[in-house]
Amino acid sequence: MDAGATWTDRIAASPASAQLTYRVSGEGEGSVATRIRAGKHEFVVDEPGALAGDDVAASPVEYALGALISCQVVVYRLYAQALGIRVDEIDIAAEGDLDARRLFGIDESVRAGFSDIRLVITITGPETLERYDELRAAVDAHCPVLDLFANPTPVSAVVRKG
Repeated sequence: MDAGATWTDRIAASPASAQLTYRVSGEGEGSVATRIRAGKHEFVVDEPGALAGDDVAASPVEYALGALISCQVVVYRLYAQALGIRVDEIDIAAEGDLDARRLFGIDESVRAGFSDIRLVITITGPETLERYDELRAAVDAHCPVLDLFANPTPVSAVVRKG
């Protein structure tokens, strides 16, 4: 049985099991780097030297684009199976435009985040382009990280003294 069907069956039997809370923590290290812990996984996020970092890892915005790509791949695979659309291989490239003037307090009128993100999805397999466009529409409607980028999400923050 595939993972998508297993989750669907579990959620159908217990809708409350669909409510997930993800927890990630981070600790600053080096100039501006952060060591991130997510469950049993750990990785480092940094900035290039031009943005005050030590360039020991990808930047936060590169990881954000990577999160979008990886979530897209997951959802493409799940919905390809659900819709009976054969996908042999999938490759996704992402580009995002960001104006760093806001980051450095130079121009408060520009957006701090991406002003535009472009994805190029290359799918190999026996289906027609129309079928792959149908799949893309399903992915766009169901991808959690795409939703995070495309729609406002409330964020609350509390500062504590350690």
